[in-house]
Amino acid sequence: MASSSSEVHLTCPVCFDIFKDPVILKCSHSFCEACLQKFWEQLRSGDCPICRRSSTEFPPPNLALKNLCEDFLKNRIKKPASPSESLCSVHGERLKLFCVNDEELICAICQTSKKHEKHKLRPIQEAALKYKEDVKKALGPLQEKLKAFTEAKQKSDRDAEFTKRQAQSTEMQIQKEFEKLHHFLRDEEAARIAALREEEEQMSQRMKERAEKMTKEISSLSDTITALEQEMKADFQQNYKPTRRRPQYNVSDPEEVSGGRIDVAKHLGNLKYRVWEKMQGIVQYTPVVLNPNTKSDNLTVSEDLTSLRYSGETELRSEDDDDDDDDIFKSFGLGSEGFLSGTHYWDVEVGDNAAWVLGVAEKGEAQLGERWAIGHNDEEYKVMSSAGKTTKLKIKKEVKKVRVQLDWDKGRVSFSDPTNKTSLHTVKHKFTERLFPVFGIGSDCVPLRICPLQVSVTVGQQCYDLDTDQSAANRESRM
Repeated sequence: MASSSSEVHLTCPVCFDIFKDPVILKCSHSFCEACLQKFWEQLRSGDCPICRRSSTEFPPPNLALKNLCEDFLKNRIKKPASPSESLCSVHGERLKLFCVNDEELICAICQTSKKHEKHKLRPIQEAALKYKEDVKKALGPLQEKLKAFTEAKQKSDRDAEFTKRQAQSTEMQIQKEFEKLHHFLRDEEAARIAALREEEEQMSQRMKERAEKMTKEISSLSDTITALEQEMKADFQQNYKPTRRRPQYNVSDPEEVSGGRIDVAKHLGNLKYRVWEKMQGIVQYTPVVLNPNTKSDNLTVSEDLTSLRYSGETELRSEDDDDDDDDIFKSFGLGSEGFLSGTHYWDVEVGDNAAWVLGVAEKGEAQLGERWAIGHNDEEYKVMSSAGKTTKLKIKKEVKKVRVQLDWDKGRVSFSDPTNKTSLHTVKHKFTERLFPVFGIGSDCVPLRICPLQVSVTVGQQCYDLDTDQSAANRESRM
């Protein structure tokens, strides 16, 4: 007869019974075919219940183990149990009963003893069945928790991989934006150095021409001086001729040397400011930028976070859901910054999109809270106020650009067409929560684009009355 240790090795770790039609995984662990299949169906994965090693295909049968289990069961039926395993240590009789009160196996004689008097007794087979049922009941919640932890870990792994890709993409975009700035600065540096070199070359050329002219003047003047010196040395009586006309020696003064210095102030004066001022041509400021982490899955945000386009299959709104006003927010994206006070506005190009929605909304945990927005769909303009109330608007001229203006303190959201400065609608409500810009778009290929504001560099100058300041200082010193 097989020993207790042999029975342990022949027991399925899932059902805790002798193997039935055992199969073997690549990790060398064996299970009942039915137990393994049920375990995989519950977890929706092909992992080993013991070591969690993944298996891509259903394992083959373990014929050797199956034969051992069948022999073991036959021997257990034909042969009595071993004394150490199935005999009472007190009376030497076979253990046939289970004492519920003491939770131990006893023999037929033990049940008549004083120790087990009035105790609840059960046959071993019934107690074993009850024990397995209790174990299975305890196993069920644990398997559910294991499934939940497995799914949570898989989601965590996916989130970690997405975060890694997102960080790499953001880093590349940062490098790209800074490369634009570097390129601009390199070009500006080259242009300013070229201007300096050109000024230096022009000055050098003028100085060279002036030097050549003065060289000629010096040579001519030297020849005249030499001739006069020779004339002074000659005999006056022999060389003097009254009729000789003496040449005129009127020599002009040398030109005053000027302009021989580089205009350093022109090249270096407020250099950083003037470069910064010129940088306005490549720098844009958008009052609102999109948050990619809050967009619907069927939408795509541009790299500069200023435009939103449709990229999925779900329509912004279906024609059969005319009564479902909240459906226009199925595909949306939020601004990155919320407002809890003050006045803010932003312009959005909607272009020829057939379906779009713009406005502000409270951000809930899983979906949008209350929202105040204007939308266009099915050739109709509608405005949505709090509590999902929708009102149709009579707008005759097609709108290509919409301005959303939020006055949080006064409780007002205004919509207008900045192209012709026409008001579209104004919603009033007493706001209590932080409001985020909200953008929705249909399946048209034209993206929504948040318009940038004009950037300007200004210089502020503050003047002081020295006499007044000095008098105030004197008064403070006397005090």
